[in-house]
Amino acid sequence: MFGLARALKRNGVLGINARNADYILEYNERRNYPLVDDKALTKQVALKHKVAVPDLYGMIEIQQQVATLPDILAPHSDFVIKPANGSQGEGILVITGKVEGMYRKVDGALVGIEDLKFLVSNILSGIYSLGGQPDKALIEYRVKFDPVFEEIAYRGVPDVRIIIFKGVPVMAMVRLPTRMSDGKANLHRGCIGAGIDISTGRTLTAVWKNSIVTEHPDTGNPVSGVEIPQWTLLLEIASGAYEMTNLGYQGIDLVLDKERGPLLLELNARPGLNIQIANREGLQARLEKIEAYGGPLETIAERVAFARENFASRPIS
Repeated sequence: MFGLARALKRNGVLGINARNADYILEYNERRNYPLVDDKALTKQVALKHKVAVPDLYGMIEIQQQVATLPDILAPHSDFVIKPANGSQGEGILVITGKVEGMYRKVDGALVGIEDLKFLVSNILSGIYSLGGQPDKALIEYRVKFDPVFEEIAYRGVPDVRIIIFKGVPVMAMVRLPTRMSDGKANLHRGCIGAGIDISTGRTLTAVWKNSIVTEHPDTGNPVSGVEIPQWTLLLEIASGAYEMTNLGYQGIDLVLDKERGPLLLELNARPGLNIQIANREGLQARLEKIEAYGGPLETIAERVAFARENFASRPIS
């Protein structure tokens, strides 16, 4: 791993200080942050731009509304409860079914309505939100992941993270839930991050904890060489987020639902840098190439074509 870190540095790895100073502060105006920090606003702006998102079943904004939770849930046997301003997967509960008035979690455990009310109350208090500010609880459609991921994900739903700069897709990875991550697509919790070749949409090697891996630790199946379905459409949605938010540097999180296709899950104005480890290549050179380019990159088609031509994977050894 240390050898890889040294190689990444030689090959233009972007550090957190450079990311913050040269790209986030330079290209992301603070007034646009609420569009990505608040998942309720993200849904609104995405729908305005005709981008599909998981259906919103209901939203609870104040403690007095917690009593209405059973009415919101009544028509649905499966759903997700999440904080509007949460981060790193905290406070998210996925319910996969209903049994004799109880709700089944991803791990098979059953919880009652009072448990769900307690979670919603905690969300409202801000315990899971950015900065600990009072929050809102969203109740939304549970994504059923595309069958391509059945052999390389543990219980939860994989998502695709694409970094865009000035509307150009720069680097991508798919986050694959594991037993360690409790079925959540979150690198900090122990999911796998598999790099994706921007040009082809095929997965490369992956990072799990501090190791480079080629197989899923729970299923034993290869995570490399998997072709991500509808890759061109995913790139186009990510590129279009530039117009949605006016943020020059951001991360776009997408999921592939087996019935509804690509859905925009979240936007992030401060995307992490582990994507470089997953791709075994640094971001710096790609970002500089976009900055130096003098040709037109005004349309989504132009930006996607530029990315596929210039950012075909050449991972370091």
